Amino acid sequence: MKIGVPPVFLRVPMHHDTALINMIAVGLGLAFIFGALANKLRLSPLVGYLAAGIVVGPFTPGFVADQALANQLAEIGVMLLMFGVGLHFSLKDLMAVKAIAIPGAIGQITVATLLGWGVAWLMGWPALHGVIFGFSLATASTVVLLRAMEERRLLDTLRGKIAVGWLIVEDLACVLALVMMPVLAGVLGPEAAAQSHTVGSVLAQIGWTFVQLGLFVAVMLVVGRRVIPWILERIAGTGSRELFTLAVLAIALGVAFGSAMLFGVSFALGAFFAGMLLNESELSHKAAHDSLPLRDAFAVLFFVSVGMLFNPMILVEHPWQVLATVMIIMFGKSAAAFVIVRAFGHPTGTALTISASLAQIGEFAFIIAGLGVALQILPPTGQSLVLAGALVSIMLNPLVFGLLDRWQLRQQQAQPLAAEPAEAIGPSRDLHDHAIVIGYGRVGSELAHVLRDRGVPVLVIDDNKEHVERAHAAGIAAIRGSAAADKVLAEAHPERAKIAVLAIPQPLEAGETLAKLRALNPTLTLLARAHSDAEVKHLLEHGADGTVMAERELAHSLAEMIMATPPYRTLGRDSIPVV
Repeated sequence: MKIGVPPVFLRVPMHHDTALINMIAVGLGLAFIFGALANKLRLSPLVGYLAAGIVVGPFTPGFVADQALANQLAEIGVMLLMFGVGLHFSLKDLMAVKAIAIPGAIGQITVATLLGWGVAWLMGWPALHGVIFGFSLATASTVVLLRAMEERRLLDTLRGKIAVGWLIVEDLACVLALVMMPVLAGVLGPEAAAQSHTVGSVLAQIGWTFVQLGLFVAVMLVVGRRVIPWILERIAGTGSRELFTLAVLAIALGVAFGSAMLFGVSFALGAFFAGMLLNESELSHKAAHDSLPLRDAFAVLFFVSVGMLFNPMILVEHPWQVLATVMIIMFGKSAAAFVIVRAFGHPTGTALTISASLAQIGEFAFIIAGLGVALQILPPTGQSLVLAGALVSIMLNPLVFGLLDRWQLRQQQAQPLAAEPAEAIGPSRDLHDHAIVIGYGRVGSELAHVLRDRGVPVLVIDDNKEHVERAHAAGIAAIRGSAAADKVLAEAHPERAKIAVLAIPQPLEAGETLAKLRALNPTLTLLARAHSDAEVKHLLEHGADGTVMAERELAHSLAEMIMATPPYRTLGRDSIPVV
């Protein structure tokens, strides 16, 4: 059934010369409103971003954004998303659980694809359309999965490591799909019907695709591995943050564009490889941090543009197909994951955790479905079904985890089990009269080492895995997670500590953490780092006993050094103002 377009009189015409501004301003504004509302309801902000897209899309009354511009902004969003995936790709994490993650993910993807193909077959779709539809339902959202794991302090448990490794395999499968889908469209798509294909011509086309891919990978490994880190090191040496951020974005988008023009691979694949190569550089964390705001902004626009493609009428016109899609996502592939994990000898609790974490789909599903529609190997109705399934599954995923949490609590009460270790092997966290250092970056790590060397027991909290591993290697107890999370603070035992120092540069998170620490231990001495008078005021209002403004302290130190030099030594310390 063809889905209609709303009447013209419901649309608000916009000037063509401001279409880009309209799209960005209205899209980001509504995404913020709906994202904040979703967060308030303890849903993933992705639900809000998609809802914003539905509101500005052509299937709802009111303002209608320019779809062509939205698609181009979405393409940039896809490139930056894939760049981020490559930047955080960890072969080490995959190898740690490869025995279950690789066969498990492949088995689960196969089951989900077959189930999707079955639903497509019942709707009378061609086999290739069914395969693309099923595959788009097989991959979970990284954002949703990691958030659920972080909230439950599971990332560093065996369950969390299996889930992350499983997710990495799914990401790699999607990267391979981005390579193969154009080939399949050329051989089996609608345009191929007018051409005669033999087995030899098909194999030749597939072979040529892999030759192009091989050439691209070879160039990236031989040239990119040396050139990209060399460029970043030289730019970092200039001390210009703007140039460094610009270099990171130029590399991400430049490699994506160049790979498409020279080797015929997709923008997304090129950006993924750029991120992977940058991941090997010592500057990868700085690159990830500095490019994060722009990556987040375009990722939001990507989800808004995806929401614009969703026609709510599909819920009315194809209710059974929507239900079947949701069942595949939340029960079909989750059941497959449960059976596979149990077959590998892991306990029921671990199998249920993996199943719950995979009971949703997200960004890769949108990318695969969007490419399928563009290549005419997935009907627009299939894309709408994928979007409907994503919205429902992401909204219900917290409920699934809530049910799992209650089940596990009842199991522990009925038959107490030994707690699964939450962290990798590290120094004991059973401390008293200790100092809690929140943040193990340049400032926090130096502070923690000074305190430890002077005999002060130190416990570090940091949400960066590499920072926690560095702290453990230095013999310092550390907890991985956000200090604003109640469970993380509880593990630091602030009721037994003497002092807490917030060495993180994020004043909002620091303020929230200060308030929680003050409530947990009113006698705890709280110090915080600030970068402006407004931040000092904010932190003091939230319970800090004292703050240190880095710029002011640097000025004081430089003034002291100046006054110690021969020209000024006789003038006295108060002869020149210190600001």
